[in-house]
Amino acid sequence: MTLLETERVAVPALRRGTEPRRRRRSAAGYLFVAGYTLLLLAFGVFPTGYSFYLALTNDRGQFTGLNQFVKVAQDYRFLPAFGHMLVYLALWLVTLVVLVVLVAVVLRSRVSSGMSALLRFLYYLPGALAGVASVLVWLFMLDPDVSPVSWLLESMGMHTFAAVLTPGNLPLILMLIAFWTGAGGWMVVMYGALNNIPDEVLEAARMDGAGPWRTAWHIQIPMIRQWIVYMTILAFATGTQLFVEPQLLQTASLGRVSPTWSPNQLAYVYAFQQGDFNGAAAISVCLLVVGLLAAGLLVARSNLFTLDEK
Repeated sequence: MTLLETERVAVPALRRGTEPRRRRRSAAGYLFVAGYTLLLLAFGVFPTGYSFYLALTNDRGQFTGLNQFVKVAQDYRFLPAFGHMLVYLALWLVTLVVLVVLVAVVLRSRVSSGMSALLRFLYYLPGALAGVASVLVWLFMLDPDVSPVSWLLESMGMHTFAAVLTPGNLPLILMLIAFWTGAGGWMVVMYGALNNIPDEVLEAARMDGAGPWRTAWHIQIPMIRQWIVYMTILAFATGTQLFVEPQLLQTASLGRVSPTWSPNQLAYVYAFQQGDFNGAAAISVCLLVVGLLAAGLLVARSNLFTLDEK
């Protein structure tokens, strides 16, 4: 048998041997994502679809178009709730992006590996607390009668717990709680993203005379831009769902904080105090639309899902 004839026989046989292995790998991949897909459908897609159904109908199941949205938009509590949320989001996102990226760059460039690992662990610890526990810690910290930093609160003219929880202070207080609980995990993520930058690139920048800050601004931050955008999108989505923190502050302050301070709280009042699930669904859909628009804008402007050309 000639060499050409041998190849003609061997190649189809080799292909037949690889096809079962490919099918097994393909089946394993589908099986691996099946659990997540089922959970996504059960707790994501179907509830969202049901919310749209409720928002477009009345309590008798009759289609009413945009009437539910008009009704909640005319509620005197609607615009203040969304205004509070937007002020909080502005403080939260700016603080998160600036400080997380700054700390990650410093840990990567200016701190020894052993100390950097210790600091990352300490930064991450607050994130291990549940949201309720975090609020309880901050209730202790914000009460001038028991707080270890009462001298700082009193120096700012806040001598009582009621003075601390004035409406004008709430966005800042909620931002501090969110940053304390969530920033540490993102610092670890950004540190990992910075570690993916080749050392040759950083060495070339140093040879060209770039100092630490120019290297960070012109090389490191642009190279982790997609990670920063990803963090911003998830932080924005989390911020729009603000509920536990203002709700507990409202309870602890004996009603000094509005029970409809955030849109989620307003939706809760509609659903469980007024029995208006259709109005609550309309508020939820409004929040979803705001989140999707913000995410779409960030993705479009940052080319988040664009693959690098090889």
